[in-house]
Amino acid sequence: LDEAHANTFGAPEPTEVKVTATKGKCILVSGHDLVDLEALLKQTEGKGINVYTHGEMLPAHSYPGLKKYPHLVGNYGTAWQNQKFEFAGFPGPIIVTTNCILEPRRMYRDRIYSINEVGVSGVKHLQNRDFTEVIEKAQSCKGFPKTIEPAGYHTVGFNHRAVLPMAGDVIDAVQKGIISRIFLIGGCDGSQFDRNYFTELAEELPDDTLILTLGCAKNRLIHSEKLINQTLGNGMPRVLDMGQCNDSYSAIVVATELAKALDCTVNDLPLSLCLSHLEQKAAAVLLTLLQMGVKNIRLGPSLPAYITPNVLNVLVENYNIMPTGDVQSDIKLMMEGK
Repeated sequence: LDEAHANTFGAPEPTEVKVTATKGKCILVSGHDLVDLEALLKQTEGKGINVYTHGEMLPAHSYPGLKKYPHLVGNYGTAWQNQKFEFAGFPGPIIVTTNCILEPRRMYRDRIYSINEVGVSGVKHLQNRDFTEVIEKAQSCKGFPKTIEPAGYHTVGFNHRAVLPMAGDVIDAVQKGIISRIFLIGGCDGSQFDRNYFTELAEELPDDTLILTLGCAKNRLIHSEKLINQTLGNGMPRVLDMGQCNDSYSAIVVATELAKALDCTVNDLPLSLCLSHLEQKAAAVLLTLLQMGVKNIRLGPSLPAYITPNVLNVLVENYNIMPTGDVQSDIKLMMEGK
């Protein structure tokens, strides 16, 4: 999928994405399927309709083949579990592509559409990527009445193709003490209150730590006032948004290449992994990391339902996998490489 996206839309590159409203008619696209987004962008060209991404569609802005469309104006909202509130406030139609959709509220049920494998009773399901009905609905909706100033931005696009050329700078910064440790904080998000752990963890980490994030759980970090626009001592951004859940592959590539450059194993890197788990793709990511022999992974806010006591014993004994705990205690242990 990583290769298919890059071959189809060009290699992702760091890109500033507007996260505030632009005046005009609008359509919102949520989910993962970049091909659906491209089809919509083609069909809305020249129609005076702005297109916004939501949730896991945010990384679309980093692909040259998609960001070339000037009416792809920005990103709206956060992660999937907030859609009942965020969709209600969006002044146009909404398209949900492959992945999560929640039972819609009455106030936007008449302007939400599903496509491909996504579907829910009472929601119009689109066929053959024909967005005619959505475009007509957008033209009849009020849209955003004004452009918000000053505009807000978030930088996406730190795919492995963008990060690996920075590997020398990262290694140099680690060796000089500019970066004390690297943290991967991401995965699948949910609505449980204790998922605030991941926000608190990122905010409480020492200022000289580098944070890699991806998946919908990154929304726990990228909207933090404390972390926005932070940089390290060498000028590098402190938080690198690597992309969608499937872009976990990028994190794996970066980790393995750093290990090669330092002639060590991934477990010997100054790297700690703290993953937000919610079944589905997260299971595949976890199994991949275990297959690589990665140890000391923190998983939370609760262990997956499929991990039985016997399975847990094996994971603890062989990989030292552990649940997330108290933020300050976890930080102390992770900074010690535990």
